[in-house]
Amino acid sequence: MAVIATGFFDGVHPGHRLVIDTLLSEASRRGEESVVVTFWPHPRAVLQSDAPSLRYLSSRSERESALRELGVTRVETVRFSREFASLPASGYVEMLRSRFGASALVLGYDTRFGSDRSGPEEIAREAASLGIDAVITPPVLCGGSPVSSSRIRTALEDGDAVWAAELLGRPYRLHGVVVEGNHIGRTIGFPTANMQLYEPLMCIPRNGVYETRVYMGAAASSGFAAGGGVGAAIISGGCEADGVSGASGGGAAVSEHPVLAGAALLQEPCSRCFRGLTNIGVRPTVGGGACTIETHILGFDEMIYGLDITVEFVARIRDERRFDSLDSLRLQLESDLRSLNSII
Repeated sequence: MAVIATGFFDGVHPGHRLVIDTLLSEASRRGEESVVVTFWPHPRAVLQSDAPSLRYLSSRSERESALRELGVTRVETVRFSREFASLPASGYVEMLRSRFGASALVLGYDTRFGSDRSGPEEIAREAASLGIDAVITPPVLCGGSPVSSSRIRTALEDGDAVWAAELLGRPYRLHGVVVEGNHIGRTIGFPTANMQLYEPLMCIPRNGVYETRVYMGAAASSGFAAGGGVGAAIISGGCEADGVSGASGGGAAVSEHPVLAGAALLQEPCSRCFRGLTNIGVRPTVGGGACTIETHILGFDEMIYGLDITVEFVARIRDERRFDSLDSLRLQLESDLRSLNSII
């Protein structure tokens, strides 16, 4: 038998982590497995509900790794299809029981599933009719409103990396491979690592120049759920949970909660961590073109083409803009670097 939480869990933000914390506690109390049942692809992509604007906060592999790192026994990914979407909530709950052995469900306050878009209270009633218990977790509030994946995406689209990190419970990251660029940065003393994303539909922060942390090598993406890296320990913010319906324990600020706080699970995602200056944009000074993500890595000068790279966004420094010459661009980058160093 298993206690099950189900949802997309994009970004595995503090609201999601409260659900997972409750799942782990309930499974331990009952002596059963803790199982997360999630989906791929995103329902919006399948149902074509505003699909062109769909952007992820985590790739499928990042999301599944994050959930496992939080301690769940199993992560089961169900293929989301139109046929699957036609199941009513009652049919979905029955599937959780017959296929995954559900004896109890942990539901977020805004959980909705089934073709009838049933909410948590309705789902709990359906579960009870099948002899399945249900626990409903409250929202985690930040800035007076519930944390949500859409709020985090909006913060990133606005270029507010600090607010996105507070909502997410860790700095936002992009993960990819280093590809060859046009080498112009090297000619002015600012070589850059150009990133090609593994998941092309990731949410990309607003164009501009950012202070970043850079993790290099094959282990660059580990520690995702922990919000690892030197910044995680200082992310506290004003996010809090009001209490847990049907479960023991009261609310706690993110900085104090053992699962909601990135610091509580702090682990270095990779031994090779560097400070970076990252530009997102079309490089108007050198002719423009497609949007690129390129990072000048401080104190680093190695050939790294083909290696994994993870860029963690700390703060936005300025807008991207066009300069009259490469020398003017170099002077601005030197100024950006001085601003970066003044933060140390």
